[in-house]
Amino acid sequence: MKHILVLGAGLSSAYLIKYLLENAATAQWQITVADIALQQAQAQIQNHPSGRAVALEGTDTMVRNELIATHDLVISLLPPTLHVDVAKACLRFGKHLITASYISEAMQRLDADAKAAGLLLLNECGLDPGIDHLSAMQLIHAIQQKGGTITSFKSHCGGLVAPEFDDNPWHYKFTWNPRNVVLAGQATAKFKQYGTVKYITPQHLFQQTQPVAITGYGNFESYANRDSLQYIVPYGIESAGTVFRGTLRKQGFSAAWNLLVRLGLTDDGYQLDATNLTMRQWLNAYVPGTDETKLEERLCAFLAIERTSESFEQLQWLGLFTNAKLPLTQGSPAQLLQSVLQQKWKLKPGELDMIVMKHELTYQLEGKTFNTESELVVKGESERLTAMAKTVGLPLGIAAKLVLQQQIQLSGVHMPIQQALYEPMLAELKQYGIAFTENTTTV
Repeated sequence: MKHILVLGAGLSSAYLIKYLLENAATAQWQITVADIALQQAQAQIQNHPSGRAVALEGTDTMVRNELIATHDLVISLLPPTLHVDVAKACLRFGKHLITASYISEAMQRLDADAKAAGLLLLNECGLDPGIDHLSAMQLIHAIQQKGGTITSFKSHCGGLVAPEFDDNPWHYKFTWNPRNVVLAGQATAKFKQYGTVKYITPQHLFQQTQPVAITGYGNFESYANRDSLQYIVPYGIESAGTVFRGTLRKQGFSAAWNLLVRLGLTDDGYQLDATNLTMRQWLNAYVPGTDETKLEERLCAFLAIERTSESFEQLQWLGLFTNAKLPLTQGSPAQLLQSVLQQKWKLKPGELDMIVMKHELTYQLEGKTFNTESELVVKGESERLTAMAKTVGLPLGIAAKLVLQQQIQLSGVHMPIQQALYEPMLAELKQYGIAFTENTTTV
């Protein structure tokens, strides 16, 4: 009997836990789900005989270490800041670890210790990062094995609302951690364009987007996602003059979000007292001038937009010009904005989300230039089994199975870019309807 510990029972955990429990009898697994909210963990287990739920404060090191010590493999869905502490405990007790989060510098520093202990610390094994790595490496290796030279690589991914439930001017609703959405774009983005390294600072990130078309779903826009340069060597695409990883939104989103950035409403660096503060009063505090009766005119002049513009309509739809009270009485501007957005961008009962991913590769082979486009669209199955939960959770679950069945012989800190990982993982993901469609044309 193998024991798997899942740390965290939030929005992204539902499909992972479902997968583990469905395979528990055959694989002889026992699943423990630990979360700060015991009822939430119990709801994910759903009284399954192979599962149990336990209460765990995220920072309760003693209880967390006791749990890690009594399990064979740990899957952490805790906040990324806690992953390194979990990893150190896994090294201490001789356990494998899988996460869906980016490899931090602190995590990478554990590589030598993990190799010495013969343990795998597998990160970036969710959707983005995760499925993007699996599918990109399969494409890249296939091209290189034919003798092709990759000259451009672009990858885009976004979690959105399914088109049939797209009923607001932002064309967006929360499908994962709202705080992560609000704080997206707080670091300088780095990528390569036509042989030149490019940087986009946070204040300009949403002003520089690229158009992306998805077959059957129309036009999107992609803004640069963190550090694309770090994947050039691991992907083996040093020959590429362009390397770009981006986040997808429907057209018009970034221009309006950029206004919130310019106003300072995404700032998470200080707290303010919002007791009895209306949304109009709050917005007024960030626009030059004091005449609240002319707030709309002052804002348009400050941001250089027209009152008839789509962006103004989007701000207005959020209720920022109304006299409704802010949902929070204390918090940073980003936290206050999040409280507003959680009311406006919430998936209603019965509504479904959607995941969209696209790879764009240009390569040269036998004197010719080719473009390959690879697209993935996944829609949610229910409010609980969302597309986001499915595409984040299934790769984690499949990787756990491969590790416990000793089909993976890796040790150290890794992301899933090896053929031994991406081939079986993509094959099983296809059985769950997570499959890419590819099209290659000659330039």
